[in-house]
Amino acid sequence: MLAIQSLEVSFGAVRVLRQVSFIVKAGQIVALLGANGAGKTTALRAISGLVPVASGKILLEGEDLVGLPPHAIVRRGLALCQEGRRLFANLTVYENLLLGGYARHTASRAEDLDWVLTAFPRLGERLHQRAGTLSGGEQQMAALGRALMSRPRLLLLDEPSLGLAPLLVAEVFRIITEVNRRGTTILLVEQNAHTALNIAQYAYVLENGRLVLQGGGKELLHHPHLQEAYLGGSLGEV
Repeated sequence: MLAIQSLEVSFGAVRVLRQVSFIVKAGQIVALLGANGAGKTTALRAISGLVPVASGKILLEGEDLVGLPPHAIVRRGLALCQEGRRLFANLTVYENLLLGGYARHTASRAEDLDWVLTAFPRLGERLHQRAGTLSGGEQQMAALGRALMSRPRLLLLDEPSLGLAPLLVAEVFRIITEVNRRGTTILLVEQNAHTALNIAQYAYVLENGRLVLQGGGKELLHHPHLQEAYLGGSLGEV
């Protein structure tokens, strides 16, 4: 579904991504792992059209997305749920969700909203509450729901568990797995490597803007380099 070929992104004189190439197959959950500053968020933002690409290709089902504006990329079936939720705090949950479906036909938005509220019943209870007054977990659900309102074939998730309590992390990852089971392909950036690898069919590891490791999710759970570099010991002990 997605093929990244020799992707390079720079901010001024700083090269953030260096000849990065990877693929995401339809129907998969693919994890993109690495330490802070490795280039994970930049990769997602480049794929989504939010930062310029210095060179390389971003192919969504064979079409190169490089140079397209973000709204055009959303219309092609790709959505990004950004780190930090990025909700419109003064708008209600309902208004935030409707904005997520802006690129969709009006007639289908009610159906999309029903699907999102079924996946996140808590949002139904908070539908007319301002998004800025929600708890952290509720805000993450609203951000995920807003991204899903565009009915993406490929969903990019940037640190969905960031700042959440362990029980909420488990709930968010349960929902991610369910969204994937319903047919949405997912590219997941996540600091919680253990949880990400447990649900991912495949994973890539970035270091200083370069891919240094790849393999099946369960395979990388026990890879010594990943254990030492990102968890300081056995992943099984996390």
